[in-house]
Amino acid sequence: MNPTTRPLSVSVIGQCLVGGVLAVLAIWFWQLQSTTWPSVTHAHGAHAIAAALSIAFVALLTRSVWPRRTQTHLTKAVTGRAVWHVFHASQTGFAFELAEQTVQMLTRAGHTARLNALDAFDPETVADARCLFVVSTTGEGDPPDPALAFVSRVMRHRASLQGVEYGLLALGDRSYAHYCAFGHDLDKWLSDSGALPMFDLIEVDNAAPSTLHAWQAQVAALTGAKDNSAFERVPFTDFRLTSRALLNPGSAGGAVFALALKSEGAQAQWRAGDIAEVQTYRQDGEPGPHREYSIASVAEEGQLSLLVRLMHDANGRPGLGSGWLCQFSQPGDTLSLRIRSNPNFHTPAGDVPLILIGNGTGIAGLRAHLKARIDAGHTRHWLLFGERNAAHDRFYEADITRWHAAEKITHLDRIFSRDADSPHRYVQEALAEHADRLQRWIDAGAVIMVCGSQAGMAPGVDAVLRDALGDDRVDQLLAEGRYRRDVY
Repeated sequence: MNPTTRPLSVSVIGQCLVGGVLAVLAIWFWQLQSTTWPSVTHAHGAHAIAAALSIAFVALLTRSVWPRRTQTHLTKAVTGRAVWHVFHASQTGFAFELAEQTVQMLTRAGHTARLNALDAFDPETVADARCLFVVSTTGEGDPPDPALAFVSRVMRHRASLQGVEYGLLALGDRSYAHYCAFGHDLDKWLSDSGALPMFDLIEVDNAAPSTLHAWQAQVAALTGAKDNSAFERVPFTDFRLTSRALLNPGSAGGAVFALALKSEGAQAQWRAGDIAEVQTYRQDGEPGPHREYSIASVAEEGQLSLLVRLMHDANGRPGLGSGWLCQFSQPGDTLSLRIRSNPNFHTPAGDVPLILIGNGTGIAGLRAHLKARIDAGHTRHWLLFGERNAAHDRFYEADITRWHAAEKITHLDRIFSRDADSPHRYVQEALAEHADRLQRWIDAGAVIMVCGSQAGMAPGVDAVLRDALGDDRVDQLLAEGRYRRDVY
């Protein structure tokens, strides 16, 4: 129903009746000014009471009518514009997915909507526009990699955004100290630059459905959208756990398991770099939050492979996700899983050189890229991989040795931090030693793929890259999609 023609509500009618009573009382008290007032009150008290009742009447009437008129005016102003701009900044693809769904919702409601990476935001082209932002936070309150150029180029100074209206969905994980920090930073910058929020920033903790629905409701209220299907996530599907093997008995590190799963329905499809979301269950059988894992295989291999380290909390209890996969589930069991596209970590197109850097279970994501590239006939690969012990932690040893021997891997640097005879302790040290080679590969158009630990390895590698190539060059690589990370 059109908000300008909807009938008066019962509450509004009641408020008007009460207002009428107040008006009658105000007139009566005003007339009392010419009569004798009780001795405890001065004669001008009648004026005061009458004035107060008059003000109350006007206020009540205003409250009954003004919000509806204001809301109607805002709705006309919002729906009267031509284009919605939806910007996304995603580290693992979830913000991108939600931004796509937001555009679908707007389009189905009859609006024109444009989907853009946050890096494409230009204050001059969004003047007097409506903008929706869906952004994630990574690390300890950091912007996602695709937003780094925007932060450096645009957010460094205030812009002139008067006339811009916006809404913002901030994705985060409350277990981190700087929860949704980039979302809040962006919100402050937009506000300081003169943009007007259409509603309060919405925080989403670990993809909580309730807050995603709040975002959907806010967008629907502004656009008149009725279709709720746009925000329905891809459902979990059944995968059978066909095998599980402990790969590193005797290692100084935690136990690492190789898991193979097979779809029980249609053949699942994914690309190297995509993410498996696994539905977990608590020991009482209640569903827990989903957990995300890099996929180690390509779809053409006919099975979905994961590499999972069994984690424990401070009390020695197994982690919710790793415990579910590595201890409680058994081969033959059916698990609930869905695949999420992660465009920021997809295999680059063309026959460009590829520098793959990782540690621990991060080798899973790198292995998928190597498999996809080698199957496509590409051979220029430099792999740097770090773990604890050479005797125990050579994950995917058969594949890597075979590819290296066949010259499908040009350079192979394996670093084992707990071995006394290892020339380096960490992958970043090996990368620094080969700074000249790094420079040559980058000059030849190489793309850098980093997968593994967010603490230690990823910032260490970034520091080496900046020392060897310079900040400007590294920032350019990020902006061009030639420096891609899947870190956790």
